[in-house]
Amino acid sequence: MGPQGFPGGGAGFGGFSGFSGGGMSMEDIFEAFGDIFGGHGGFSGNFGSATGGRRTRQRRGDDLRITLKLSLEDISKGVHKTLKLKCYCKDDHCNGTGAKDGNSFITCPTCNGTGVVERMQQTMFGPQRAAAVCPECNGDGKVIKEKCTHCHGTGVEHKEQVVSFDIPAGVTNGMVLTVKGKGNAPMHGGVNGDLLVVIEELPHPELIRDGNDVVYNLMLDFATAALGGQVEVPTITGRARLKITPGTQPGKILRLRGKGLPSYDGYGTGDELVNVMVYVPENLTAEEKELIEKLKDKPSMQPSESVKKSIFSRLRHVFD
Repeated sequence: MGPQGFPGGGAGFGGFSGFSGGGMSMEDIFEAFGDIFGGHGGFSGNFGSATGGRRTRQRRGDDLRITLKLSLEDISKGVHKTLKLKCYCKDDHCNGTGAKDGNSFITCPTCNGTGVVERMQQTMFGPQRAAAVCPECNGDGKVIKEKCTHCHGTGVEHKEQVVSFDIPAGVTNGMVLTVKGKGNAPMHGGVNGDLLVVIEELPHPELIRDGNDVVYNLMLDFATAALGGQVEVPTITGRARLKITPGTQPGKILRLRGKGLPSYDGYGTGDELVNVMVYVPENLTAEEKELIEKLKDKPSMQPSESVKKSIFSRLRHVFD
């Protein structure tokens, strides 16, 4: 009834075919029993008999799918989005019916307005009557007499629509959120499909996401690591000052509680984990080398056994 691939194209349900002679499906058996008890295929539940009224499936439009790119800042607090999307929308000139003025219909001549047609079908019990959705009217019981000149009888028009929706905090990369009823409209009336929003998380220039936690690799100079001090580190929402205790070792993890991402289900917030690394100078002057030579044999410059064990333990944890 419409071009192939058209959203909600409204193609009629095909009529039931007879047995091929190669076997019998469960559907065939159910239909046979339905006919014996006067159900006319009542096990399928998609249509009634020609005399007992008709039931048709409501047409549904196709879903729309978009990819939405979000920063960690957006994910941390949630965000409201308003977008312009091209989609198939209901034609207001005919109220989505495809008929001129929305009411230019006649009774379907094929099914006489019942929406179903009957045929003889070969079953395990012999020839039986079977009912199928009318291919002429797709079960509506009526056909368009005069097409809407605006949509040429399709009931839809391709145009931009403005869609607003909220993205909750804590979403993850690849998550698909559904905005009900904001997809394509079907041909000749029915319900709209949905808008499927695929989340794409943009990489942060300094932070790495690990579940609800975020990780920052802090490079300390040797003097600050040895003597202690204060440093500034980036967070999702800005910057924070961090105290470095004297003798901080590389591989130590400093925790900023509550500076991570909220859980999508609303239970708790992650932390920011600051991974300490210590920079070893690569190019030294002669004077600097002399100073280090004087210090290197001092007992305080040698790692204790407890420090060695602590570092080795952290390394094993990383590579396990």
